[in-house]
Amino acid sequence: MIKLLALLAVAIALGLAAYVRLAPSDPARWHEDPRLVARPASPNFHLIRMVGGDAMPRVYPMSPDALAARLHAVALADGATLLAGSVEARHITYLTRSRIMGFPDYTSVLIEATGEGAMLLGFARARFGYSDMGANRARLERWQAALSD
Repeated sequence: MIKLLALLAVAIALGLAAYVRLAPSDPARWHEDPRLVARPASPNFHLIRMVGGDAMPRVYPMSPDALAARLHAVALADGATLLAGSVEARHITYLTRSRIMGFPDYTSVLIEATGEGAMLLGFARARFGYSDMGANRARLERWQAALSD
């Protein structure tokens, strides 16, 4: 009986792991505008925007198109894949996964022109779970730091 219960527990864990890895990501659900999104109730997100965000956007001394292209290169080099949007539209959502379990996170960015150049607005969030242990904040900060280099 104990072996059967252990086998059942392993099968359930493997099933959950497979679901996390293989569940489809609907671009219509995850491609959001960081300016308009409502703050989630759980702490598994990081929001960069002018009002009501966790951080203010940084201004980069380049054109919006140049910033979008550079951000896209940084995101891809960091292991992200394009889920929705386009570099040309300067509104992009990326899918990233945690290394061990493959939990999906979604990072929506919007590049806007400013008088001095361009700024990045961002909304990074986890799909599963209540806490992301700071992974989404760390990703956006890492991307911002790479853009400043």
